[in-house]
Amino acid sequence: VGGTGCQGMSYRAGFAALVGRPNVGKSTLLNALVGEKLSIVTPRPQTTRHRVLGLRNGPDYQIAFVDTPGLHLGAKRALNRAMNRTAASALADADVLVYVVETTRFTAEDAMALERVKASGLPALAVVNKIDRMKQRDLLLPYIAELAGRHDFTDILPMSALKGDHVERLVGRIAARLPESEQLFPPEQRTDRTVEFQIAETIREKLTLELVQELPYGIAVQIERLAEEDGQLVVDATIWVDRAGQKPIVIGARGERLKRIGRVARMELNSRLGKRLHLQLWVKVRDDWADNVEALRSLGLE
Repeated sequence: VGGTGCQGMSYRAGFAALVGRPNVGKSTLLNALVGEKLSIVTPRPQTTRHRVLGLRNGPDYQIAFVDTPGLHLGAKRALNRAMNRTAASALADADVLVYVVETTRFTAEDAMALERVKASGLPALAVVNKIDRMKQRDLLLPYIAELAGRHDFTDILPMSALKGDHVERLVGRIAARLPESEQLFPPEQRTDRTVEFQIAETIREKLTLELVQELPYGIAVQIERLAEEDGQLVVDATIWVDRAGQKPIVIGARGERLKRIGRVARMELNSRLGKRLHLQLWVKVRDDWADNVEALRSLGLE
């Protein structure tokens, strides 16, 4: 596409970063905006650790949405500090910010994320997410008015990312704020993340969902081998835990839990990647890896 879209309209392209505290629904929103699952989603705060790019093309725009880790206070571990840095650097590279909050709840972490938005000086839209969970609808308008008083947002849109409400409206508002530009990515590209990354993240999602109450954040997944053999993808993956006592929790009695996690991950990846997977999982201990900068670097988190 040249510098113009159809009927002589100007073509716009750029980066829209989704920012906010953990667990406001940024990853669910990214998936709704691009129309497919690119970011993993769990009820656990701080599930997103990486910057994940998802692309959406229209007749006269290309939006590169960037899902970011939730900005959070009390970042005691090296992993938490790295996640905050990842989120902050995504802000620096954006053209437009999409500030995501939850209906009727505004916390100290929401305020901190908003300070980052203000300091960027970039145009920012606010998304008031999870309106499907609201018990008292009459509280929505006062909440929106309060939010409007906190910053000069270009738009404030209430929506449910989970239900996919008002996605098209949000896309239109974001596209209008992007700079005039030619396409930044080939139209067929959906994300900047590799197959290895998608496999590792899917395994981590299934682990988090299975172990939601039992395991702290010291869990990571590393792909050791990825090869195509006899028309299927053969994957060897290591699950890292940061305490010896966590290893039997992940494996479960007679290895049943690990088998279940592998089976659920494999079924989802078969359909997402359109290929059959042969998945082998190992659980290994790396003491305190979430506090170790070298370990974070080797896991692509730093």
